[in-house]
Amino acid sequence: MHVELVDHTPDPERLVAAAAKLCYSDTGARALEEGLTPDKTARFLDMLTELGHESPIEHASFTFAVEGVSRSLLAQITRHRIASFSVQSQRYVKKNDFVYITPPEIEKDPEALGRYRAAMDACYRSYLELTDTLQARHAAELAAQGVPEKQARARAEKMAIEDARYVLPNACETKLMMTMNARSLYNFFRLRCCNRAQWEIRALAWEMLFLCRAAAPALFAKAGPACLNGPCPEGKMSCGKADEMRRKSARNG
Repeated sequence: MHVELVDHTPDPERLVAAAAKLCYSDTGARALEEGLTPDKTARFLDMLTELGHESPIEHASFTFAVEGVSRSLLAQITRHRIASFSVQSQRYVKKNDFVYITPPEIEKDPEALGRYRAAMDACYRSYLELTDTLQARHAAELAAQGVPEKQARARAEKMAIEDARYVLPNACETKLMMTMNARSLYNFFRLRCCNRAQWEIRALAWEMLFLCRAAAPALFAKAGPACLNGPCPEGKMSCGKADEMRRKSARNG
């Protein structure tokens, strides 16, 4: 997995603080922003967190480039609907180099790993065979319609992989860019940094959290799983590792 914070709102903490102060002042936004020192900004953001006043943090957004994750993760992360996603298409991008994600529990079991790799190889062989079969038929049909050979081959490949992709597994690697505002990120971290989240999206969430803290430490100081700032909301389903989560957060904060 590779995660980068490729862009974010310039000076996000100052912007959020100015937006929040505007709610309580008759002074214009620009004037409020000019009077915000880093120390005043940090103190005001801490107060916002304590009050639970989250709407001003929607003004700051963060864009991530993510590689080396599975289509299984993609199905989970796109459930966070207040976000923008651009994802590598299996419809238009042929899998000439089949990369897949291996779960850690499979990786450490030699017998399971052997079966898993065999299943992945079988899926990929089927994908290539289906692509070749469909591409040959589509190319012949297009040629019969008078489409030039080079153009027919290119169009036929796209038509073939559109259907051949159906045999590709959830483990298939994908790439995406994702933009969320800070409030959506708080919600994402609260749910996906939790030990009860699925392992892959949990790993991604922690990587994203550390990148956000590096870019805006005051804004994301208290972001993370719910147990960082209070009791675990999972009740009987709690992992019971709140102290461990707090140590992890502090160590990498």
